[in-house]
Amino acid sequence: MANKSANKRTLSVYLYIPNIIGYIRVLMNIVAFARCFSDKKLFSVLYFISFICDGIDGWFARKFNQVSTFGAVLDMVTDRVSTACLLAVLSQIYRPGLVFLSLLALDVGSHWLQMYSTFLSGKVSHKDVKDSTNWLFKAYYGNRLFMAYCCVASEVLYIILFLIAEHQSESVIDVVVHTLKHSSLLCFGFSLVLFGWAIKQAVNVIQMKTAADVCVLYDLNRSHKP
Repeated sequence: MANKSANKRTLSVYLYIPNIIGYIRVLMNIVAFARCFSDKKLFSVLYFISFICDGIDGWFARKFNQVSTFGAVLDMVTDRVSTACLLAVLSQIYRPGLVFLSLLALDVGSHWLQMYSTFLSGKVSHKDVKDSTNWLFKAYYGNRLFMAYCCVASEVLYIILFLIAEHQSESVIDVVVHTLKHSSLLCFGFSLVLFGWAIKQAVNVIQMKTAADVCVLYDLNRSHKP
């Protein structure tokens, strides 16, 4: 009876509304990347809807009191894997591809370190940075709208770069400059997302260094224990 009760409770968490949205996000990303080279517009729509659902499932989690560790991990893994896949695609389209692979490594590495340092610190959420001394880091995680702007800007920038690419092995700078010359409105929009993207990359660097410091401090404290 105890096992059946535990199994029911486990199943109920898997069937939380925000977690179901998370499964749909995964399916949309699978279809999107399966069709990315044959139908760029379909890819962009599915990818962006999946990204927007990241905020929607959080709202549902809070609305229906269905916040779960599994859901938080599912969200982060989906975000990181989808962004990593898009950056890997861009690394094959543009040169130098190392730029996008470096962004991929920074994104995955900084978030993994942040999650691990959160575990070592005994915190509930990786977004709990109230004890940080860096104003940008605190502003990013402390203001939902600011963080949303930076995240949306980064993903929109990558989607734009994917859409405007016509041939493989093109210089990313040449393609961007050539595209922006034809529209001042597009130039303004690109500048807006580029600014948000730059802030997010700066936060990723800060996050990686801060999380690494927590890991080192944990090692030092453990080594001094009798």
